[in-house]
Amino acid sequence: MFASQRLNGSKPEQYAQLAEQARALLDGERDRIANAANLSALVAHALPDLNWAGFYFYDGRELVVGPFQGLPACVRIPLDRGVCGAAARTRSTQRVDDVHAVPDHIACDAASRSELVVPLVDGERLIGVLDLDSPRPARFDADDQAGLEAIARLYVDSLR
Repeated sequence: MFASQRLNGSKPEQYAQLAEQARALLDGERDRIANAANLSALVAHALPDLNWAGFYFYDGRELVVGPFQGLPACVRIPLDRGVCGAAARTRSTQRVDDVHAVPDHIACDAASRSELVVPLVDGERLIGVLDLDSPRPARFDADDQAGLEAIARLYVDSLR
């Protein structure tokens, strides 16, 4: 049985602890749905001020909602729309302090104010994105980005 441990120390130290917990959850499992479900739960419970944490998977045309924690989500996101679409299209992390300032933002939860979306890429192949929303403006900083990019790499590596 897995028991989440309280994170402590500086933010980089907390993300190192979260990565260790993620490694333990992913160890020996290769199923993308099982790993995404466990990681979205881990992240949602470990990090403060989130109202959504989860995965969208690329189906060859668009992003399709996968396992998540939060209110019901948009099912499909085209790559030419929103923060998730931009992360998938550009293969680069999108950190948005105010989602209302993004002209094509897709509001699945009206309470969301900031967002961090990390693309999940294996070589040249787009797998999908890891998406985190917060009701707090400017919730995510460079430490969050680095920490969640490390978590995303662990997820991608778990699929090999």
